[in-house]
Amino acid sequence: MSGDVPVHENLYGAIEVRGARENNLRGVDVDIPKRRLTVFTGVSGSGKSSLVFGTVAAESQRLINETYSAFLQNFMPNLARPDVDALRNLSAAIVIDQERMGANARSTLGTATDAYSMLRVVFSRLGTPHAGPSNVFSFNDPAGMCPQCEGSGRVSTLDVDAMVDRDRSLNEGAILLPGYAVDSWQWRIFAASGYFDLDVPLRDWTPEQWSRFLEGPSTKVSVAGVNLTYEGLLDRFRRQVLSKDVDSLQPHVRAVVDRVATFAVCGACGGARLNERALASLVHGRSIAECAAMQVSDLAQWLAVLDEPSVAPMVENLRGTLAGLVEIGLGYLSLDRESGTLSGGEAQRVKMVRHLGSALTDITYVFDEPTAGLHPHDVQRMNELLQRLRDKGNTVLVVEHKPEVIAVADHVVDLGPGAGRAGGQVVYEGDVAGLHVSGTVTGKHLERRQELKTDVRTPTGALRIEHATLHNLRDVTVDVPLGVLVAVTGVAGSGKSSLIHGCLPRVDGLEIVDQGAIRGSRRSNPATYTGLLDPVRKAFAKANGVRPALFSANSEGACPECKGLGMIYTDLAFVAGVASVCEVCDGRRFTAEVLGYRLRGRTIDDVFGMSVAEAREFFEEKPVRAVLDSLDDVGLGYVTLGQPLTSLSGGERQRLKLAIHLAGTATRVVVLDEPTTGLHMADVDGLVGLLDQMVDRGRSVIVIEHNLDVVARADWVVDLGPGAGHDGGLVVCAAPPAAVAAPADRSLTGLHLARP
Repeated sequence: MSGDVPVHENLYGAIEVRGARENNLRGVDVDIPKRRLTVFTGVSGSGKSSLVFGTVAAESQRLINETYSAFLQNFMPNLARPDVDALRNLSAAIVIDQERMGANARSTLGTATDAYSMLRVVFSRLGTPHAGPSNVFSFNDPAGMCPQCEGSGRVSTLDVDAMVDRDRSLNEGAILLPGYAVDSWQWRIFAASGYFDLDVPLRDWTPEQWSRFLEGPSTKVSVAGVNLTYEGLLDRFRRQVLSKDVDSLQPHVRAVVDRVATFAVCGACGGARLNERALASLVHGRSIAECAAMQVSDLAQWLAVLDEPSVAPMVENLRGTLAGLVEIGLGYLSLDRESGTLSGGEAQRVKMVRHLGSALTDITYVFDEPTAGLHPHDVQRMNELLQRLRDKGNTVLVVEHKPEVIAVADHVVDLGPGAGRAGGQVVYEGDVAGLHVSGTVTGKHLERRQELKTDVRTPTGALRIEHATLHNLRDVTVDVPLGVLVAVTGVAGSGKSSLIHGCLPRVDGLEIVDQGAIRGSRRSNPATYTGLLDPVRKAFAKANGVRPALFSANSEGACPECKGLGMIYTDLAFVAGVASVCEVCDGRRFTAEVLGYRLRGRTIDDVFGMSVAEAREFFEEKPVRAVLDSLDDVGLGYVTLGQPLTSLSGGERQRLKLAIHLAGTATRVVVLDEPTTGLHMADVDGLVGLLDQMVDRGRSVIVIEHNLDVVARADWVVDLGPGAGHDGGLVVCAAPPAAVAAPADRSLTGLHLARP
């Protein structure tokens, strides 16, 4: 045994995976070294997430849940065992993914990290005049919240006439909001309350009935034997909808909010959320609201001079949390920033802060592209943090595409060789040096350096942004060229999103493809999400002389046993539920009658099993081909039409959204927010080629992007900075990529573009 290797290194030295078949994995066998930093690479859809998240992390979390009592397990998610022959030597896994944080408007960066809770203790002890215990400084506690806005910082005015039709009765569907249709659960609460005559038009109600209908008070109501709470329509709408981050709502709900509600900053607290008593208590001349609104890096400096023995331990902990946020590249945020407004990359880094100071060791930390949303300038700091977690004796597993992260790996597992059915195999396993000469797609791209584009297109016009001051922008005036490929760059927090999403003129034909999550149930798949299924159903109906609804697994044609799911999900109450293939339809989701109908020899089930590429060869119908062509253009030719959305990788979901926008013909200006998220280096080439095609066909394309391969191939670069937060907010350069990389006064983006 080597003298410098501890004895415990040889005990259960690797996580052993044998015969992994989750999603597209083809019986994968791999040994993942423990207490090391392992990076998983491969083209998008090659099986990385299926191996790391769907197999290793999923089984670890399932086994941990099984250690709890049957009673507690009833309140936990039911996790199915991954499709794998054997998994050995697992340790407890903590998944730090890019799922956005809760959309509750009362959740902020400060509450999510406990930094605001610690700040409340400091003010409760040092604030003058003394206001009381720490809950007095909480905007989520009646003792501290502003009575006018109830701690939200804003007030909403609801247009009652946009919510109800006064000429109708409740039985006639007077409530116009989604979810309140006649006989729905929401409607039945009002109907069962006994307060209203269901057949009397609302305009004939008494003032007392109107008051009770709109504002309550809350009472208990029995609906079909179930005790539910009755509350006024306005109160219920504010609680169910307006209490959430409005920007994160699903589009149809957001449309309703835009129609019925108007918002304004609360006049009583000025948006500070707290009552006068809390705001009047100061520490070193600042209120707690002022501290929460400060940039985290500035708040850390303010705390550095706070030397009070009575709160020394609390201040020390708070300094550590703030230092972690600064170190991880989030110093430009403020504690009052709503959690739901953080990007996926920002949310992941916030979660990471919680674990940096943890006393736990021998944990398996699992990261999904931890550098997402990071400028190349910040990637080195992320690498150092990953290495720190490893050096504490933890196993660190990272799904990542960036060469800078791959370079610091102790071990690399490269999957491929292709995507979907063409992937699912380990094509290389070993150190980074071996990957360079392995001949795999990843290995080849590690050796490549993108040349700066010099033959740039000539703009056909420009969208002018004048005197922009949104968030940290400092009176920015800039022309964004049209008819070309524009890259908007800068470090995280420099003002890119504020400039483009907040200040770019909204002209006709402008479409924005953001990073919002794809929502859908276990019934959702690419065919349903893209709207492709509608023309497919019509084609089947026309060919067989029957109704289109027969070819929907959510309607008439659904197997009655599994209700069109193809699986039977059995809830076993106090133990994990079981999913089994429906024996009636054999997992094919439709009735025998429907499966007997054919379109050019294929059943509707055959269509769901086709890949996009296969479907393009089969379908002749123009509406179907338009969507399929768009899916193929974004590199999703290998994805099957019936594949559950939950099984798609992050990069696949991003491109699925892009494909929907590309299928439209009215789009003239396309704005993409980090479209390379989740994409392998080889896939980035295909994406840039697609963007070039769009420009060549007459569209203007604007991308907010950190990937240097994209920036180098743009026609024009708008670079913001020079730093983040109040150190950013300026256009430091607006020029072709070669000029941005020129020696004189290079920006951070220019420095990285110029590297050989």
